[in-house]
Amino acid sequence: GKPFNPSIFLVHAVSNIICSIVFGDRFDYEDKKFLALIALLEENNKYQNSIQTQMYNFFPSLMDFLPGPHKKIFTNIAKVDKFTLDIIKEHQKTLDPTCPRDFIDAFINKVEQEKKNAHSYFTIDALCRSTLDLFLAGTGTTSTILKYGLLILQKYPEIA
Repeated sequence: GKPFNPSIFLVHAVSNIICSIVFGDRFDYEDKKFLALIALLEENNKYQNSIQTQMYNFFPSLMDFLPGPHKKIFTNIAKVDKFTLDIIKEHQKTLDPTCPRDFIDAFINKVEQEKKNAHSYFTIDALCRSTLDLFLAGTGTTSTILKYGLLILQKYPEIA
């Protein structure tokens, strides 16, 4: 009977689904590492709209010398990278090549197959980037689509 903002719930649910596909495991909604990861992503989304970040896209070498929120974005991405790399290292230790558990295992298998190919795009760095792309892009866009879907259903209850 009271209004509430479902945004946080949607972001957590979508992030957890992506985590289960990419990392092979979902997190408890109260897990401190999971909440810290979500907080970093939300903070970066907030900073994306700042004028300094937009200026950085046009004048990166100049903006490297100026303070602002665009610097915090890089710090946050480094923390998310570390989170992802820790999970990748754990997957490498427990990998069973005959039974991939998730996206990371499948990618690591492909890295092993392509080791002799010097021009291969399958590297651990590429795995980290791909994992980050899937997580960042999937979380933001999917949760936004669900929010707009709920708004549309509120506006047109006869469709629901």
